[in-house]
Formats: sequence, C-alpha cells, structure tokens
Amino acid sequence: MSFGALHVARTGLDAQGFRMQVIANNLANVNTTGFKRDRANFETLGYQMMTQPGAPSSSENRYATGLNLGTGVELGGTARIDTQGSLNATGNTLDMAIEGAGFFQVLLPDGRTGYTRAGNFTMSADGTIVTPDGKPLQPNIQVPEGATGVSVGADGTVSATVPGQAEATELGRIEIARFVNPSGLQAIGDNMLVETAASGAPQVGAAGEEGRGILRSGMLEGSNVNVVEELVDMIETQRAYEVNSKMIQATDEMMKNATQTL
Repeated sequence: MSFGALHVARTGLDAQGFRMQVIANNLANVNTTGFKRDRANFETLGYQMMTQPGAPSSSENRYATGLNLGTGVELGGTARIDTQGSLNATGNTLDMAIEGAGFFQVLLPDGRTGYTRAGNFTMSADGTIVTPDGKPLQPNIQVPEGATGVSVGADGTVSATVPGQAEATELGRIEIARFVNPSGLQAIGDNMLVETAASGAPQVGAAGEEGRGILRSGMLEGSNVNVVEELVDMIETQRAYEVNSKMIQATDEMMKNATQTL
C-alpha cells in the first residue's frame, strides 16, 4: 500500500510540474503580440478494482459502493484559450489586428501555410508585405515603389496612391482563415500555428464575412494572458506540489516505521 501511495504522489509531482511549465510559458509571453494562453488539463490514471460495486458481500447482501483505489493523475493535454486580446493602437498602417475569429495566413519556408494572430507586418526590399522575420503574407501583396498613403480596410482591402495617379489603387485583399476547431492547430513557434486533422481545413475568405473577424489597421492585438490569474494559478500549483512532496515524505516515514517494527 505504501508503495502505491508513493507512486500516486509521484504522478502528482509530475503533473504539477507540467502545469507550472504551462504557467511559466504564459507569463513569459505576456507581451507577445497575438499570444493565446494555454491551460493544462488533467485526467485520472487507471483504478485498481479491489471490490466491484454490486458484488456479493454475503449469501444475501451485496456491496453498495465497492472498493476502487486510484493510481494517480496525468497531464491529459493543453488547451489554447482563444479569447480576444486587447487591441492597442500603434499608428503604423501595416500593424493589423483581427477583431473576432480568424488568422492571418503566412507562407512558411517549407511551403506550408502558417496561421497567426500576430499582425505586426512590414515591407521587404521589393515592397512585399512580410512578417518581421521575412515570411510573406498570403495572398501575396506587393506595394509598388514610391507608393504613398498605404491603407488597409476593415475587409482586408489594401490600397495605395501610385505615382502618376490621383486616386488610390487597390493592390490586393488580405484574406482571413478560420477553423471549426482552432484549438486543434499545432503551435510550431515564431507565433505560428499549422493545420492538423483536429483543426479541420481552413475556411478562407474576406474579413467580416461568414464568422470571420474584421481587420483593424494601425492596431496590434496583445496577449490574452491575465497576470493576476496566472500568479494565482502559480501559487495554487506550488501548494499542490508541496502537498504531494509531503505525501512522499510521510509515506517514507510510514515505511521506515513498518520496517523497524518488523
């Protein structure tokens, strides 16, 4: 029995250690543009069935509850919380935030499409709208040399005044991708997510249509991390870790006493 308690307490230590890592990552990214906080989800391990409920306890009676011994806990997964982050004005036209559901589409070096909520875009040497590390926005939009008055509409339409023309010229339209299960997207770093079987196929279209959010030019979406909530979770996790550690110490003392007694 004591060995069983040691195992259960060890799984508790492991689980709380994983949860603390999730919290640490949330706090580390509190100022990351478009970051969505993660939540650790736990689930019980298997149970040892000592006595099944309803089993005969005598010739005339049956056990009402039975006897099941739990074997601990494990991290069942992490869930990304896709709530809206705060919108912060920057005054930079190519800083864009999605107000509502959806993701920007970016071409990754391996040819796949990456999805991100980070709209801190800029222009490359040839005028292509790219991420800070040079990944081109999809669909590809290029601003002609010498163009002025670049603007982005709420529906994603990018316009600019081209030399020799009095009126603004439409350069293209930024399309937004949304997913049936955005939590199923896989994070790969660099603020990027990629499609998985769990997320489903992207539903791509204009901003503001079919449930997709609208674009806010000149603004960036902050992370949705609440520092106070994370600190509360951190203290709770620390306390749970300490309790499981004390359980190991107590069980060890019980085993020592049993050994001395025998």
